[in-house]
Amino acid sequence: MKEGLALKIIFWIAIAGMLFSGYLSYGELIAKSCYAAKLGLGSCAIVSGIPACVYGFVMYLTVFIISILGLRKK
Repeated sequence: MKEGLALKIIFWIAIAGMLFSGYLSYGELIAKSCYAAKLGLGSCAIVSGIPACVYGFVMYLTVFIISILGLRKK
């Protein structure tokens, strides 16, 4: 697989991850509702006082930024 194609795939996966974890984070932080339980995905986990989905959003955001930098370099 070519490097550019791999970066584009990672880019789109990161966008999907940000959308999903952002949706769950919104539910936890703004709407004060556990959307994960409503979707049948389990319970809402809290790690160090912060919902786990927020950590997921930050991770996907980091991957998104790195993939953008990689695509711009090419």
